[in-house]
Amino acid sequence: MASSVTSKRPYHIIVFGASGFTGQYVVEEVARCATEGIDEPLKWAVAGRSRGRLEKVLEQAANTLSMPALRTDIEIIVADVSIEESMALMCQQGVVILNCVGPYRFFGEPVVKACIENGAHCIDICGEPQFLERMQCEYHSQALERGVYVIGSCGFDSIPADLGVLYTERQLKGTLTAVESFLTISSGPQGGGGHDATWQSAVYGFADSGALRKLRRKMGFKPLPVLGPKLKTRGSVFFSKEIDQYSIPFMGADPSVVKRTQRFLLEAEQKLPVQYSAYVGVGNLFSVAKLACGGLLFWLMVKFSLGRKLLTTFPSFFSFGMFTKEGPSLKQMEDTSFCMTFFGEGYSDGKDPALGPPDAKICTQVIGAEPGYVATPATMVQAAVTVLNDLHSLPNRGGVYTPAAAFSNTRLIERLNTHGIKFSVRSYP
Repeated sequence: MASSVTSKRPYHIIVFGASGFTGQYVVEEVARCATEGIDEPLKWAVAGRSRGRLEKVLEQAANTLSMPALRTDIEIIVADVSIEESMALMCQQGVVILNCVGPYRFFGEPVVKACIENGAHCIDICGEPQFLERMQCEYHSQALERGVYVIGSCGFDSIPADLGVLYTERQLKGTLTAVESFLTISSGPQGGGGHDATWQSAVYGFADSGALRKLRRKMGFKPLPVLGPKLKTRGSVFFSKEIDQYSIPFMGADPSVVKRTQRFLLEAEQKLPVQYSAYVGVGNLFSVAKLACGGLLFWLMVKFSLGRKLLTTFPSFFSFGMFTKEGPSLKQMEDTSFCMTFFGEGYSDGKDPALGPPDAKICTQVIGAEPGYVATPATMVQAAVTVLNDLHSLPNRGGVYTPAAAFSNTRLIERLNTHGIKFSVRSYP
């Protein structure tokens, strides 16, 4: 392990928010990876507000993984985002903090602040653009000065998309200028689902979308330069021949994260940015109608405090059973998988973009298991392992970054390929 553990920092990784729904699966993933291909065992701990709940997390992990030692060998750290001293003590003990406490707009900033002040790297799985962009705006200089890496959206939002664009660019023999991604999710007879915490993040994120526009005006970024033809925006609902189903624009953090990466690569490495649009398949016309009705109701309700209260109190009802306070069952997760397909265009080696239209195309895919609670723990933990082992390959010795900005020169894609997240080149349809 490149980042050795000392008596001052006894743990390589601390899972904060381990007793949450996603946190439980991150704990299990850390336990699986603790002895994989490293010179010294990965030393780790769990942290959260309740010692009793954390003990239950370790008990469940011990039973699930048939690792009885987890009950006694893993340290428990009591820490609460509302108690600054407890956060400082936690961060002083770990090299990398895996922050699983959401919604991040409410609970994320104290973790970022404590990590920077106490010299611990911070990785989260946030899919909330406002939080991610605000942390970069307000904390990048401090993190850079302290030599701390804060790397957001290291879950399903947005490692497959962000690293998928990077992978596509590297596989094209030439210059990539534009990429469209199409996400499809397959599930079994019981369908898929998500946990209430993800639903809450969406409710409050859409309710406060005006604050994100205000933040972007404050940051004052100039439009990114365009190489080649401008990528055309598809409609709000359209039939995609690429994936043979109706599709809509992807409403998560991926477009924001990829754009921030492209801006970083332009400023840091003078690489011309890749244009990017993200879409998700929604199925047939009945699914479109159902989504339209639900979406209209959602947009109306998030504008009012009473509406938000109803949405967060009854997630299952208003999401047509997609999001519940219990989260998806193990069977649902076992039967669910995702596929993100990238269609890119650009110019072949030696072709001058100023002399004609793009003459090169490429299709790539990122596939994996259930995105929220199987793929996300895998991507998060491998991001942490990469920080520990490839720290010398990360940019600028610190700062607040997107996944591809942080990991573009590391072995993260290689690690993901061996942990169920497969990157590959496909034949262009």
